[in-house]
Amino acid sequence: MFGASEFGLVEYKQGAGRVTGSAIVSDGRLVPRKVFFTSGVGKHADALVSFELALRDAGIEKFNLVTVSSIFPPGCEIVTKEEGLKELSPGQIVFCVMSRMTSCEAGKKIFASVGVAIPENTNLNGYLTEYHGYCNGEEGRHAEDMAAYMLKTAFDIEPAKTFNITAVAEVGENEFTTVVSAAVFVI
Repeated sequence: MFGASEFGLVEYKQGAGRVTGSAIVSDGRLVPRKVFFTSGVGKHADALVSFELALRDAGIEKFNLVTVSSIFPPGCEIVTKEEGLKELSPGQIVFCVMSRMTSCEAGKKIFASVGVAIPENTNLNGYLTEYHGYCNGEEGRHAEDMAAYMLKTAFDIEPAKTFNITAVAEVGENEFTTVVSAAVFVI
């Protein structure tokens, strides 16, 4: 699956010099090969449970999610959620760019959005932006526009592709509502 010249098996140690595991790295760098996008909504009387239900709705509740800043890695392949999930295991530490909003203000509409801007030159990085809040008619579009702005100002180029993934929900009576959107990386 991986060429020996591109990847090496690296051992890591814990305490008294004992080897406790190994990981595959590319040239000593932890750079995602693939990414998928997902979103979800959760509602419950408890705020934490509503977040868990939003992660379940997005299909990413089984992972130890680590949020990272907003760089789309050079050469990273966009895959479907189903393809990406096949490469992940329950309990795995998974890096993602996540936008999240929780509210208990009944009748309010909330959103969480990740915007994406990808350059034509795959040797350059792209940008991901995270926005969340109360709906104002600009949900998603603003995140996408700001990702494009970051790419333009970093490299003085127009993006080859922009899009967003956005979750929107109306908060019900006597409940917390959480919306999540995420770019989930596969190493």
